[in-house]
Amino acid sequence: MRVLVLYCHPLDDSFNAAVHRAAVDALRAAGHEVDDCDLYAEDFDPVLRRDERLRYHDLERNREGVEPHVQRLLQAQALVLVFPVWSFGLPAMLKGWFDRVLVPGVSFHLDDRGRTRPGLTHLRHIVGIATYGTPRWKAWLMADPPRAAVTRFLKRLTAGRARAKYLACYHMNVAGTARRERFLREVQSGLGAMIPR
Repeated sequence: MRVLVLYCHPLDDSFNAAVHRAAVDALRAAGHEVDDCDLYAEDFDPVLRRDERLRYHDLERNREGVEPHVQRLLQAQALVLVFPVWSFGLPAMLKGWFDRVLVPGVSFHLDDRGRTRPGLTHLRHIVGIATYGTPRWKAWLMADPPRAAVTRFLKRLTAGRARAKYLACYHMNVAGTARRERFLREVQSGLGAMIPR
Protein backbone atom coordinates (compact mmCIF):
# COMPACT_ATOMS: atom_id res chain seq x y z
CA MET A 1 0.00 0.00 0.00
CA ARG A 2 1.19 3.54 -0.75
CA VAL A 3 1.47 5.40 2.56
CA LEU A 4 2.08 9.14 2.91
CA VAL A 5 3.73 9.88 6.25
CA LEU A 6 3.42 13.51 7.34
CA TYR A 7 5.96 14.25 10.05
CA CYS A 8 6.08 17.60 11.84
CA HIS A 9 8.72 18.37 14.46
CA PRO A 10 11.69 20.78 14.26
CA LEU A 11 14.16 18.68 16.31
CA ASP A 12 15.77 15.59 14.79
CA ASP A 13 16.88 14.33 18.23
CA SER A 14 13.45 14.58 19.89
CA PHE A 15 11.31 11.70 21.10
CA ASN A 16 8.87 12.62 18.35
CA ALA A 17 11.68 12.03 15.83
CA ALA A 18 12.18 8.56 17.33
CA VAL A 19 8.45 7.91 16.97
CA HIS A 20 8.64 9.02 13.34
CA ARG A 21 11.55 6.66 12.64
CA ALA A 22 9.72 3.79 14.34
CA ALA A 23 6.61 4.44 12.23
CA VAL A 24 8.49 4.62 8.92
CA ASP A 25 10.57 1.52 9.77
CA ALA A 26 7.44 -0.44 10.75
CA LEU A 27 5.63 0.52 7.54
CA ARG A 28 8.59 -0.41 5.34
CA ALA A 29 9.13 -3.68 7.22
CA ALA A 30 5.47 -4.52 6.55
CA GLY A 31 6.10 -4.07 2.83
CA HIS A 32 4.39 -0.71 2.31
CA GLU A 33 5.63 1.90 -0.17
CA VAL A 34 6.36 4.92 2.05
CA ASP A 35 6.41 8.55 0.95
CA ASP A 36 8.08 10.13 3.98
CA CYS A 37 7.27 13.86 4.11
CA ASP A 38 9.20 15.70 6.82
CA LEU A 39 7.59 19.15 6.71
CA TYR A 40 10.48 20.88 8.51
CA ALA A 41 13.21 19.17 6.46
CA GLU A 42 11.33 20.06 3.27
CA ASP A 43 10.94 23.66 4.52
CA PHE A 44 7.19 23.63 3.94
CA ASP A 45 5.69 27.13 4.11
CA PRO A 46 2.56 26.89 6.28
CA VAL A 47 1.36 30.44 5.64
CA LEU A 48 -1.83 30.79 3.61
CA ARG A 49 -1.12 34.10 1.91
CA ARG A 50 -3.61 36.65 0.60
CA ASP A 51 -3.26 35.63 -3.05
CA GLU A 52 -3.82 31.97 -2.16
CA ARG A 53 -6.96 32.80 -0.21
CA LEU A 54 -8.26 34.88 -3.12
CA ARG A 55 -7.90 31.91 -5.50
CA TYR A 56 -9.00 29.30 -2.92
CA HIS A 57 -12.21 28.49 -4.82
CA ASP A 58 -10.58 28.70 -8.27
CA LEU A 59 -10.15 25.01 -9.11
CA GLU A 60 -7.73 25.79 -11.94
CA ARG A 61 -5.36 27.80 -9.70
CA ASN A 62 -5.83 26.86 -6.03
CA ARG A 63 -3.08 24.23 -6.11
CA GLU A 64 -0.38 26.71 -7.16
CA GLY A 65 2.57 26.54 -4.79
CA VAL A 66 1.49 23.22 -3.25
CA GLU A 67 0.91 21.01 -6.32
CA PRO A 68 3.66 18.50 -5.34
CA HIS A 69 2.01 18.02 -1.92
CA VAL A 70 -1.41 17.65 -3.52
CA GLN A 71 -0.09 14.95 -5.85
CA ARG A 72 1.57 13.08 -2.99
CA LEU A 73 -1.73 13.10 -1.09
CA LEU A 74 -3.76 11.99 -4.10
CA GLN A 75 -1.38 9.10 -4.82
CA ALA A 76 -1.55 7.78 -1.25
CA GLN A 77 -3.82 4.97 -0.11
CA ALA A 78 -3.09 5.62 3.56
CA LEU A 79 -2.11 8.72 5.53
CA VAL A 80 -0.05 8.62 8.73
CA LEU A 81 0.54 11.82 10.71
CA VAL A 82 3.30 11.99 13.34
CA PHE A 83 3.33 15.16 15.41
CA PRO A 84 3.58 16.73 18.87
CA VAL A 85 0.55 18.42 20.41
CA TRP A 86 1.29 22.02 21.33
CA SER A 87 -1.20 24.29 23.12
CA PHE A 88 -3.79 21.51 22.74
CA GLY A 89 -3.59 21.75 18.96
CA LEU A 90 -1.74 20.68 15.86
CA PRO A 91 1.67 22.30 15.29
CA ALA A 92 1.33 25.43 13.14
CA MET A 93 3.24 23.88 10.25
CA LEU A 94 0.95 20.85 10.10
CA LYS A 95 -2.15 23.05 10.44
CA GLY A 96 -0.74 25.18 7.61
CA TRP A 97 -0.39 22.04 5.47
CA PHE A 98 -4.09 21.35 6.12
CA ASP A 99 -5.00 24.95 5.18
CA ARG A 100 -2.94 25.06 1.98
CA VAL A 101 -3.25 21.48 0.65
CA LEU A 102 -6.78 20.43 1.63
CA VAL A 103 -8.40 22.84 -0.83
CA PRO A 104 -11.59 22.55 -2.87
CA GLY A 105 -11.19 20.05 -5.69
CA VAL A 106 -8.71 18.06 -3.58
CA SER A 107 -10.14 17.21 -0.18
CA PHE A 108 -13.73 18.18 -0.96
CA HIS A 109 -15.94 19.30 -3.82
CA LEU A 110 -18.32 22.24 -3.45
CA ASP A 111 -21.44 22.65 -5.57
CA ASP A 112 -23.16 25.96 -6.44
CA ARG A 113 -25.60 25.52 -3.57
CA GLY A 114 -22.76 25.36 -1.02
CA ARG A 115 -23.02 21.62 -0.38
CA THR A 116 -19.80 19.67 0.00
CA ARG A 117 -18.85 16.21 -1.18
CA PRO A 118 -15.76 14.42 0.24
CA GLY A 119 -12.74 14.29 -2.05
CA LEU A 120 -10.30 11.95 -0.29
CA THR A 121 -12.30 8.79 -0.92
CA HIS A 122 -9.18 7.03 -2.21
CA LEU A 123 -7.71 6.90 1.32
CA ARG A 124 -8.33 3.57 3.04
CA HIS A 125 -6.53 4.25 6.34
CA ILE A 126 -5.69 7.32 8.44
CA VAL A 127 -3.47 7.06 11.52
CA GLY A 128 -2.49 9.85 13.87
CA ILE A 129 0.49 9.34 16.19
CA ALA A 130 0.88 12.14 18.70
CA THR A 131 2.83 13.08 21.80
CA TYR A 132 1.33 15.33 24.49
CA GLY A 133 3.02 17.22 27.31
CA THR A 134 -0.09 16.93 29.45
CA PRO A 135 -1.98 13.96 30.90
CA ARG A 136 -4.94 12.48 29.01
CA TRP A 137 -7.58 14.01 31.29
CA LYS A 138 -6.41 17.57 30.51
CA ALA A 139 -6.58 16.88 26.77
CA TRP A 140 -10.05 15.41 27.32
CA LEU A 141 -11.18 18.59 29.14
CA MET A 142 -10.10 20.57 26.08
CA ALA A 143 -12.00 18.15 23.77
CA ASP A 144 -8.66 16.89 22.35
CA PRO A 145 -8.77 18.83 19.03
CA PRO A 146 -5.83 16.93 17.43
CA ARG A 147 -7.57 13.59 17.99
CA ALA A 148 -10.77 15.02 16.48
CA ALA A 149 -8.84 16.40 13.49
CA VAL A 150 -7.54 12.92 12.67
CA THR A 151 -10.44 10.66 13.62
CA ARG A 152 -13.34 12.94 12.65
CA PHE A 153 -12.32 15.72 10.26
CA LEU A 154 -9.96 13.74 8.02
CA LYS A 155 -12.21 10.67 8.14
CA ARG A 156 -15.15 12.84 7.00
CA LEU A 157 -13.12 13.89 3.94
CA THR A 158 -13.03 10.21 2.94
CA ALA A 159 -16.86 9.91 3.21
CA GLY A 160 -16.24 7.71 6.24
CA ARG A 161 -14.55 5.06 4.09
CA ALA A 162 -11.13 5.21 5.72
CA ARG A 163 -10.42 3.45 8.99
CA ALA A 164 -9.13 6.12 11.36
CA LYS A 165 -6.90 5.22 14.33
CA TYR A 166 -5.05 7.34 16.85
CA LEU A 167 -2.06 6.50 19.03
CA ALA A 168 -1.09 8.95 21.74
CA CYS A 169 1.62 9.15 24.36
CA TYR A 170 0.37 11.54 27.04
CA HIS A 171 2.22 13.38 29.79
CA MET A 172 5.56 13.41 27.98
CA ASN A 173 6.87 16.02 30.39
CA VAL A 174 7.29 13.31 33.04
CA ALA A 175 7.50 10.16 30.90
CA GLY A 176 10.44 7.95 31.80
CA THR A 177 12.49 5.71 29.53
CA ALA A 178 10.32 2.65 30.12
CA ARG A 179 7.11 4.40 29.06
CA ARG A 180 8.76 5.92 26.00
CA GLU A 181 10.13 2.57 24.91
CA ARG A 182 6.73 0.97 25.48
CA PHE A 183 5.11 3.57 23.22
CA LEU A 184 7.72 3.02 20.50
CA ARG A 185 6.94 -0.71 20.61
CA GLU A 186 3.22 0.10 20.41
CA VAL A 187 3.85 2.18 17.29
CA GLN A 188 5.99 -0.53 15.70
CA SER A 189 3.54 -3.35 16.37
CA GLY A 190 0.35 -1.31 16.03
CA LEU A 191 0.94 0.13 12.58
CA GLY A 192 1.13 -3.30 10.99
CA ALA A 193 -2.31 -4.16 12.34
CA MET A 194 -3.79 -0.75 11.54
CA ILE A 195 -2.62 -0.68 7.93
CA PRO A 196 -2.71 -4.20 6.51
CA ARG A 197 -0.82 -4.91 3.32
